[in-house]
Amino acid sequence: MSGPVLETERLILRPTRAEDFDGWAAWRGDAEATRFVGGPQARPQAWRDFLVMAGAWSVQGFGMFSVIEKATGLWVGRLGPWRPEGWPGPEIGWGLARAAWGKGYATEGAAAAIDWAFDTLGWTEVIHSIDPDNAPSQAVALRLGSRLRGPGRLPAPFEEAPIEIWGQTREEWRARR
Repeated sequence: MSGPVLETERLILRPTRAEDFDGWAAWRGDAEATRFVGGPQARPQAWRDFLVMAGAWSVQGFGMFSVIEKATGLWVGRLGPWRPEGWPGPEIGWGLARAAWGKGYATEGAAAAIDWAFDTLGWTEVIHSIDPDNAPSQAVALRLGSRLRGPGRLPAPFEEAPIEIWGQTREEWRARR
């Protein structure tokens, strides 16, 4: 599948490809890495989850990007625009393999994705749905300039998951850039 390719200093962001699945499945199978994004999944369930993202690109023209580390060529996560039916707003989200934690990749990649969402998709705001216990993601949101807007609610089957909505407008983002 073709689509946009965004490059940052250390990352390549591109739509999901079949070759990304082994990395995706390993990430989705890691209980710690997926603690705040629905928990671990067996490989067959991860396959269905993987195809949802590919389908988003096909149907909506956007979805979360696969994150490829330039130095190694490895798939290290997924991040970017996400807006399924009933979602609380146009989200820029992130989820990275543990080997990619602590390197600033979430902030670096999300900043590029936010630029793309505002410039290409025409979004006027972005949100981040973050579990109240997920301090690392809250720190990423703060580095991006987002602020806590308050509690939120996801659609079924995630309606019981506690989340807080972080976000900012396009004007706020551009004023900081």
